[in-house]
Amino acid sequence: MAETKPTAATAAKSSSSVQPKKKGNSISWVAPLVCIIAGYIIWRFILGADGSFTHPDPAGGFWPSQQGPKSAINKMYQGGIIVPILIGCFLTVLTFVIERLLTISKATGSGNIAEFIRKVQYHLANKNVDAAIAECDKQKGSVGNVMKAGLRKYKEMITSTELDTEQKVLAIQKEVEEATALELPMLEKNLVFLSTIASVATLLGLLGTVMGMIRSFSALGDSGGGEAAQKLSEGISEALYNTALGIGTSAVSIIMYNIFTTKIDGITYGIDESGFTLTQSFASLYK
Repeated sequence: MAETKPTAATAAKSSSSVQPKKKGNSISWVAPLVCIIAGYIIWRFILGADGSFTHPDPAGGFWPSQQGPKSAINKMYQGGIIVPILIGCFLTVLTFVIERLLTISKATGSGNIAEFIRKVQYHLANKNVDAAIAECDKQKGSVGNVMKAGLRKYKEMITSTELDTEQKVLAIQKEVEEATALELPMLEKNLVFLSTIASVATLLGLLGTVMGMIRSFSALGDSGGGEAAQKLSEGISEALYNTALGIGTSAVSIIMYNIFTTKIDGITYGIDESGFTLTQSFASLYK
């Protein structure tokens, strides 16, 4: 009976060094809820504190009708019930910005990615795989992790006698792809919140402004004279706080989203270059 030759896919699968990362993502649903609650607390008990108004409404409960704000920031309270939601959105953006900064900074590694890849290429050209793996331990991060997984398979394929060169290259490539599939989702996780808030915050701000304008013009219809015109101008000013909060939150979300996606693109390029380096090196040195 003819001996069946193992395929590269089978060999890679059976001895893969890549293990799934089991990490929860509870922050994705806890953080927005906590931030909305914090937004209400800030709006109700800081911006809307009884001592900050000349005519407070102590028995107002959930949404007291405070009148006569003593400072400009207290006027924000009179923007309406959309204001705490917008404050919560802004706090959510800050939360995920900090979380993504920590994650992506860790994923970038401890050194320049291009310089790290050049060092690995130098060691591979000298057939010193252990030195290349040591560089991965120094670099760390997503590129270092992917490169290290590929180098382990690279070292294994050097001594393998069961596969031909083409199958060995495919095995290395498969190992790199598996490691990449585990790293990339961690980089892109939670960015959807920033992109969503970037769109929704502006609409919420406009909604709050429209609601404030409706209240202002309703009050104008119930009275007349110069006093009514003064109250109308004050009401419009208060309503526009919603627009300002919405636009500001949206602007921060868009800017940080673009910064993060640019950094992720740089890491992704480094991962792609790592895979190319390993396969081309093996194909040229171990024919």
